[in-house]
Amino acid sequence: MNKPVAISDETLAVPVVLPEAPLRASMSAAGPAYIVLAGISVSHFLNDTMQSLIASVYPILKDAYALNFAQIGMITLAFQFTASLLQPVVGHVTDKKAQPFSLAVGMSSTFFGLLLLSVASSYPTILIAAALVGLGSAVFHPESARIARLASGGRYGFAQSVFQLGGSFGTSMGPVLAALIVVPFGQSSIAWFSSIAFLAILILWRIGQWYKPQIAAKKFTAPAPHPDAPSSRRVVIALVVLVALLFSKQLYVSSLSSYYIFYLIDRFGVSTQAAQMYLFMFLAANAIGAFLGGPLGDRFGRKIVIWFSILGALPFTLALPYAGLYASAVLTIVIGLIISSTTTSIIVFAQELVPHRFGMISGAFFGVAFGIGGLGAAVLGKLADHTSIAFVYQVCAFLPAIGLLAVFLPTLPRHAR
Repeated sequence: MNKPVAISDETLAVPVVLPEAPLRASMSAAGPAYIVLAGISVSHFLNDTMQSLIASVYPILKDAYALNFAQIGMITLAFQFTASLLQPVVGHVTDKKAQPFSLAVGMSSTFFGLLLLSVASSYPTILIAAALVGLGSAVFHPESARIARLASGGRYGFAQSVFQLGGSFGTSMGPVLAALIVVPFGQSSIAWFSSIAFLAILILWRIGQWYKPQIAAKKFTAPAPHPDAPSSRRVVIALVVLVALLFSKQLYVSSLSSYYIFYLIDRFGVSTQAAQMYLFMFLAANAIGAFLGGPLGDRFGRKIVIWFSILGALPFTLALPYAGLYASAVLTIVIGLIISSTTTSIIVFAQELVPHRFGMISGAFFGVAFGIGGLGAAVLGKLADHTSIAFVYQVCAFLPAIGLLAVFLPTLPRHAR
């Protein structure tokens, strides 16, 4: 691991101001801590691979326990509920006192959740297992985002993209692993993936050893805010707008992640394994887009990326419900590339708006993303039971139009970007 640099957690938490420029220049000169970024990205990959298994085995659970779409949505909600509610709490706690080894401890919840899911014999047990996996995610995301920023060398968008890349590719691997392992060998084979959780625990414990000296320096007193920084009122408005933009993006992605397999089976009659491979193509495109969004935001500005990534997907989402099988595959790849590029820009934009509450803001926005996914899956499942999966995609096609709200985002001082 890289040699520790004495930078306190409080130093990272102060508002963006001109006196911080020497520190920023020093971090930029040192450059990113690539080994740490790689480690936290690999951990994100392993974490989200395990999470994505839940949605990927929905067809197996649906057949084995005679579940309807509303019950499928409730499984997603149980997972997302613990993840979304606890992430801001974890972020708030680590803003006050960083917990270097909390990531490894939290991953143990995912470990036990997978073991429980592999032996679950009732619907309530499945819900509990999903909630345990969500708890591990709640602990992982806020503090790992802080580590990514600390290791960024001042390239915040790039570091966040590397971090998001691991998670996005992990999410895309779930359907592939489900198709290759869980479908042929059954629900009990989910236990094999607990070895992935154990590997993640080892990596995160090593990262915790790197992280601990970084937070050992003396406390830092925040200077006055930069005069060009947005007012408190504009910051609040901007945060509300960012939440709305994340809502439109995440709800649409949730509709594809949770129900695209059923949509393909229902409309085109493909097999479960074939449908999982089509879902993998969307999620892989989603991963690539998430990585590209950060460097593009560093280069051209986050507002521009946010505008393009949400509104740019609208023509393709509108066309998807009326496309054939192969055209649908192409459209979902394009949608994944475009719409996912906004995630990094939204999160970094929010962090720069309220840098003195970095952990809480990171946790809140990751939590909102998970919460929207869970609530959205439950609501869309209920809608699908009363109408059809095809109707759900016709409704969701208009969600990217919410991207027009980006007009209300302020322009941050240049040094904040």
